[in-house]
Amino acid sequence: MQVLLVEDDDRLAEVLGQALAARGHRTVRAGRADDALRLKQGMDFVLLDLGLPDLDGLQLLRRLRKVSAVPVIVITARSDEGTVLQGLRSGADDYLVKPFRIEELLARMDAVMRRTGRTGSGPAPAPQTVRVGDVAVDLRAREVTVAGRPVALTRREFDVLALLAREPGVVRAREEILDAVWGDAYLAVSRSLDVHIAGIRAKTGCPGLIRTLRGTGYRLAED
Repeated sequence: MQVLLVEDDDRLAEVLGQALAARGHRTVRAGRADDALRLKQGMDFVLLDLGLPDLDGLQLLRRLRKVSAVPVIVITARSDEGTVLQGLRSGADDYLVKPFRIEELLARMDAVMRRTGRTGSGPAPAPQTVRVGDVAVDLRAREVTVAGRPVALTRREFDVLALLAREPGVVRAREEILDAVWGDAYLAVSRSLDVHIAGIRAKTGCPGLIRTLRGTGYRLAED
């Protein structure tokens, strides 16, 4: 399992990294919030300290939750009830106060993985080609056809469509798409995503191919 350890204490990070490695996990360490946001892709689990030098951990947690459903356990010295509740309400799957026993942390990680239905082996591989009506999206070849006719999408148009096609029916938040395709979940002032989705609909001639769920996000239409 790939674990992102967001912790600015070098000694604790080293101890946790060794303990996780002994359990067969690979740990990637981030000492700052901006590093955590950059490294989050492909992670199966996040261990998050709240006392970070560049951003409060609760703010980082809220940002992370806008773009990812990865399991998160907060590990922090803050034990007051208000902060614990804020952490859980902001999207943490569990909350552990320092100092803690490493065995307890590992047990809580196992419990969260069971509760969320994850195995740590990553998502199931997507099919090579996804079909919605006459539209076929070849994820490996990066090609789109409509009734056998090739459609020329721009790189980012294809990236948006592929993100939705990898898990048909799953709603993707606007911030999640912006983060995955543009690398910036807070490009909210830009209409880039709207323009690209409009381009996909127009070029495929299928205005219903991508469904808009107001206030939620987008998903690929069902076949």
